[in-house]
Amino acid sequence: MGHREDLLEGAKRCLLQKGFTRTTARDIVKESGTNLASIGYHYGSKDALLARAYVALVEEMGDAFDGGGLDDTEPGSLERFERTWSNIIATMKEPGSLWRLSMEVLALGDRLPEVRDHLAAAQREAGRGLIPLLMGGREEDVSDETADTLGMFYVTLMTGLIAQWTFDPRTAPDAGQLTAGLRRVVEGISNS
Repeated sequence: MGHREDLLEGAKRCLLQKGFTRTTARDIVKESGTNLASIGYHYGSKDALLARAYVALVEEMGDAFDGGGLDDTEPGSLERFERTWSNIIATMKEPGSLWRLSMEVLALGDRLPEVRDHLAAAQREAGRGLIPLLMGGREEDVSDETADTLGMFYVTLMTGLIAQWTFDPRTAPDAGQLTAGLRRVVEGISNS
């Protein structure tokens, strides 16, 4: 690996160990075995590097979302909805969860406009990635309009879950409760 990749890997480890605001450029350099000048050269700033590292961590976490037997469920079905959210929630229960870091990053929003802009752009892609998990198909076939509507619906649900699981895991909903709630919404619409 070169300095660019070493910095990214070091920044990911620092984020998981210390969080966003407590990670210094020196921490990243120490963890990556590079030098301070490399951060500016490759990423422009420590915050830009940490934003990229955060997005990379989220993308890597996406692999865990489809790990629980989605292949034997009908795309778009309530069963698939429940299994997918069960897989996602399982990642929120892990100690030192990436999702706790997500709440810190969300809270920083307006204080770090460069980071906010980078992560805002990544939200559309997050929604685009969730759609095939729940609805089937391929990520590259999801239109921008679908990513901006259905994808953002799923991202909003995910953000709410992250907040609830971070705030109070004992009362946060599980996948069964989410599915029961969705069923009630659908039934309410059908009866209108």
